[in-house]
Amino acid sequence: MVTLTPLDRRRLAAFRRNRRGFWSLWIFLALFALTLCAELIANDRPILVAYDGALYAPVLKDYPETTFGGDFATYADYRDPVLAANIAAHGWALWPPVRFDYQAINFDRGGTHPAPPGHGNWLGTDDQGRDVLARLIYGLRQSILFGLALTVASALIGVTAGAVQGYFGGWTDLLMQRFLEVWGGLPELLVLIIVASIITPGFWTLLLVLVAFSWTSLVGVVRAEVLRARNFDYVRAARALGMNDRRIMLRHVLPNAMVATLTFLPFILSASIVSLTALDFLGLGLPPGSASLGDLLRQGKENLQAPWLGLTGFVVVALLLSLLVFVGEAVRDAFDPRKTH
Repeated sequence: MVTLTPLDRRRLAAFRRNRRGFWSLWIFLALFALTLCAELIANDRPILVAYDGALYAPVLKDYPETTFGGDFATYADYRDPVLAANIAAHGWALWPPVRFDYQAINFDRGGTHPAPPGHGNWLGTDDQGRDVLARLIYGLRQSILFGLALTVASALIGVTAGAVQGYFGGWTDLLMQRFLEVWGGLPELLVLIIVASIITPGFWTLLLVLVAFSWTSLVGVVRAEVLRARNFDYVRAARALGMNDRRIMLRHVLPNAMVATLTFLPFILSASIVSLTALDFLGLGLPPGSASLGDLLRQGKENLQAPWLGLTGFVVVALLLSLLVFVGEAVRDAFDPRKTH
């Protein structure tokens, strides 16, 4: 059971008093929870199928066509009219609200693509006939997961480097400062272009490259806090009592430095999402065909005659970043000592 100190309770109360940030956090968490269930919301397979008294879960497992009265042992295409008629005659199928995943093409819709909203595509289709709403749901999940992974990895490395640099000082601080100056001068975009020319970037490749450059954002903040906290009386007393440096940093120094770090995390998360969106927009991000917000914006730029593409991408990105900024402002106010009394 977690026990909150009086200071923590005052900070939590200050966060709740910021109604805009408080409700933005809940809206963000609700959107994230919905995207985690993307396969149950948008999919070209039924969630459940009852056939001849047996129950199947196509959303979790691939079944051959012969399972549902088909002629071939290939994976079942549940949008095939013959197969759908067999299932309807011998049972039932429970479909998700959107009957497309991020790769499914609507072959039943006539005309050219991109197509406007309607006929089963609530937000229309992109230039390849794929459902925009399905790609939006999957792309939003991809962006949030990537942003969270990048934020956590960058924070772990940045906090560790800043703590070591600030606590030991001297030559350690001097050498690490010079390294940060050199490292910060490397062109991140050029490195990404080189990586993209050698291999096809994927989720983990992009994450590794971006972590290599983004961890420096927290070093200066943590270093400054640790430089201040290492001279406190209780830290000197712990050192005089023989406590080792690792234990002093973990128990006495880092808790003070984490206050400033926590206020930056929502803003770092929003910057991480923007980074992935920008790379996908430029064609340097996820592999072609992947669901992403940047790809949706790029298609909006290339298809000005289909305004629903650009508007959908803009509204979603703007809403997501606004929620994170509001949460960041609420966290900043909660840790402000002038507003926690």
